[in-house]
Amino acid sequence: MLETIPLVRTAKPLAAAGTTVDQLVGNTPLLQLDRIAQGIAPRVQVLAKAEWYNPGGSVKDRAALSIIRAAEAAGQLTADRTLTDATSGNTGIAFAMLGAALGYRVKLVLPSNVSPERLAILRAYGAELVFSDALEGTDGAIEVVRDMVAAEPARYFYADQYSNPANWEAHYCTTGPEIWHQTAGQVTHLVAGLGTSGTMMGAGRFLRAMNPNVRLVAVQPSSPMHGLEGLKHLETTAAPAIYEASLVDEIRLVETEAAYDMARQMAREEGLYAGISASAAVVASLALARELDDGTVVTVLPDGGYRYMSDAFWTG
Repeated sequence: MLETIPLVRTAKPLAAAGTTVDQLVGNTPLLQLDRIAQGIAPRVQVLAKAEWYNPGGSVKDRAALSIIRAAEAAGQLTADRTLTDATSGNTGIAFAMLGAALGYRVKLVLPSNVSPERLAILRAYGAELVFSDALEGTDGAIEVVRDMVAAEPARYFYADQYSNPANWEAHYCTTGPEIWHQTAGQVTHLVAGLGTSGTMMGAGRFLRAMNPNVRLVAVQPSSPMHGLEGLKHLETTAAPAIYEASLVDEIRLVETEAAYDMARQMAREEGLYAGISASAAVVASLALARELDDGTVVTVLPDGGYRYMSDAFWTG
């Protein structure tokens, strides 16, 4: 007689046979932070959206797919044009993955200090890479890609993630609705890092449309010289064109070492191997939660720690 085998709960619904990579983007789990959430009132919970469940391993899959689909619909991205953009890594990986899946050539400009893990992934997907000055960050990469496109405009489709409204629209159409439904409309605060600002602008607009009282809290590094890859210190860098400061209720500053400490703590106490910007968002979320008597704080974890394995802080 066969033994009864217990059903295993999966984090995401099983995809149907024949599903393509682009159809796997989104619908990521919303996890409750427990052991690290000490000192929080009983009626407060902190939930974290694990974006490394996307097929390309980060939240940037959402924006990249939205940008590609919008460009296809407008006739801007065709088989004879190369998709290009400036990236700190994750958006580039998303473009490279989707380009491989959809049949587009991809050429990316990124700072030369990008992590070895991200470089390996980009090369595995077949993307052509151009490197900019590490000291100039993504602003320097943007200048390089703009010059490249200006020299040969017919050759490229410039995705321009920092200015393209399809970036934030991805989160208005997917991330925001997912958070609303996963919390049964109980979300009171959204905490998200500022890189391109697409997550905050899109998900924030959607949640505000559903409940005007939802507070939007942005996270950025505490100083210009920081180690929070993917996040911008807006006072000293060019603000993304899609960023609307008036939408944000509060900006929380996070120190690099605090994010590093949180990354290690999350791995060892929650079993969550999160990336650096994700850990910074959790630092801000927990600090906020400890100030509340009641509420549901939701934060977005842009990627996992696997793209930072070579960083020395993991052994701290």
